[in-house]
Amino acid sequence: MEKIDARIDDVRSIELDNAFYVEDGTWIESLTVSSGTDFDPATLIEDISGVSLFYTQEIPTGPTNLTIRRLTILANESYPFILGLVLRNEAIPNRILLQRDTFQVVITVRNWDRFRDLADNIQETLGAFELLSVNQIDEPGEPLDSGRLTEVLVTKLPEEQLAILETAYNRGYFEVPREASATDIAEEFDIAQSTMSERLRTAERNLLEIIYGPRES
Repeated sequence: MEKIDARIDDVRSIELDNAFYVEDGTWIESLTVSSGTDFDPATLIEDISGVSLFYTQEIPTGPTNLTIRRLTILANESYPFILGLVLRNEAIPNRILLQRDTFQVVITVRNWDRFRDLADNIQETLGAFELLSVNQIDEPGEPLDSGRLTEVLVTKLPEEQLAILETAYNRGYFEVPREASATDIAEEFDIAQSTMSERLRTAERNLLEIIYGPRES
């Protein structure tokens, strides 16, 4: 993931969707790569030792300027690095994302002691570790493969709603405190603030409907 990240000029994120061991140190790995510029997957990995392209698929992105591709690769390595650290500590990897030169990892562990062992292992191996949040849950969630959510969203939401969501997100509308107002977003689309707010609420409602299903009356 780090080698691919270094070869793309405007990479936004690289997510490990899944990994399967074959034999003799070979893994089949699925990656979702998001970039602000287009890239050729074959050229991207042709000079990475021990890695070959098995399959690639472009994911539709609606009105955005992003290029999102899913890469299935064959990689010869002892163990996908971050994944190895997680699994060896008996943790379930829910998400592994490389963004802005930092790995963001969501995991499920059985208890606090197991988590401390993993944190110590990461600190010792990588030299840096930051805990962002902890939640106590009843069910561990699905291992990896969360990258498919992007594909579902961009193919189910209308273009104007995607555009509003992307612009509001990039301008910092959802930050606390907000970095942009509803008026700022409306002006960018040359529409009334009430129209912008309606589109944004509709897009947010549709997002929740995709996740939770239709709301009961």
